[in-house]
Amino acid sequence: MKLIFEKSDLLNAINIVMKAVPSKTTMSILECILVDATSDEIRFTANDMELGIKTTVKGEIIEKGCIAIDAKIFSEITRKLPDSEVIIETDSNYRMNISCDKAKFNIAGKSGEDFTNLPDVEKDKFIYLSQFSLREVIRQTIFSIAPSESSNKIMTGVLFEINSGKMKVVSLDGHRVSLRNIELKEAFDDVKVIVPGKTLSEISKILTGNSEDEVRIFFTSNHIVFEFDNTVVVSRLIDGEYFRIEQMLSNDYETKIKINKKELIDCIDRATLLVKESDRKPIVITIQDGELELKINSTIGYMNESISIEKEGKDMIIGFNPKFLLDALKVIDDEQIDIYLLNSKAPMYMKDENETYNYLILPVAM
Repeated sequence: MKLIFEKSDLLNAINIVMKAVPSKTTMSILECILVDATSDEIRFTANDMELGIKTTVKGEIIEKGCIAIDAKIFSEITRKLPDSEVIIETDSNYRMNISCDKAKFNIAGKSGEDFTNLPDVEKDKFIYLSQFSLREVIRQTIFSIAPSESSNKIMTGVLFEINSGKMKVVSLDGHRVSLRNIELKEAFDDVKVIVPGKTLSEISKILTGNSEDEVRIFFTSNHIVFEFDNTVVVSRLIDGEYFRIEQMLSNDYETKIKINKKELIDCIDRATLLVKESDRKPIVITIQDGELELKINSTIGYMNESISIEKEGKDMIIGFNPKFLLDALKVIDDEQIDIYLLNSKAPMYMKDENETYNYLILPVAM
């Protein structure tokens, strides 16, 4: 095999598929990138058996072939090469020669036949939307999934539910719920699946975010497939029944406030200067006519600050984890936000009139 690349094209392709290379595995072949130039295109593939990524690479095929090469060393070598043309050659013993200007490397590879290719997935059920919309909806929900080591696997994923031309995306971790609704360009078959948070996190890093470029998303009972640009991402789904979100969300409230988002973010940011991560001190919110006061009292010191608001309903005092407030506030695009509260022990809801977004946050003891 003999291939010629521009370094930037080669490195970009490696960076894309590296996101599916496992950090730890007992199968050495999974630590490799498959370089496949057996057809008229050059394709790079990585697969950790849960998440697989394949991308087409811009380059010239002088001699066809296929090899699996250690991903980490391939990436490190390419990254440190001069910004020039890169020539890759392999021999019958699965050795790879990499040359660029005066730099030359020779590294051991493996037979491409030993590599586990991406699963073939039926493409009957699908939707399409812009790369911008997908990346935004991931950004606006991914922060409230549970950590990957959580005992509740369902909470480490994100619900994708398609119904009547709308897509609902939901995440939760036991302390908060993030919900986003987006209008699709047309009606598609109903779908309800749980996508691993890791998959969505890695996809969001690859997407260009261009509103002109589309992503096609295919669904089966076990897999989800994302196709965009020259890249295909295949991921296993999380088995199980998602939580009944409708039972968690309520339209009842005793207090409603309208507040400037940036002022609230800045105020909470200042308050958290007095909180060590290990302290877990709540921020105490006092709501009165025309004013919201935030207080925090920690081992470092004390802080209070007031913000002007519009208020309907009762006065209230309630405490929250400041990080949970900031996480939600930072992904809301509106300048003015509406907050709904029932009592000091019930959740806070941040939502707009059309409920294109709805963020639920549980209070904490003060």
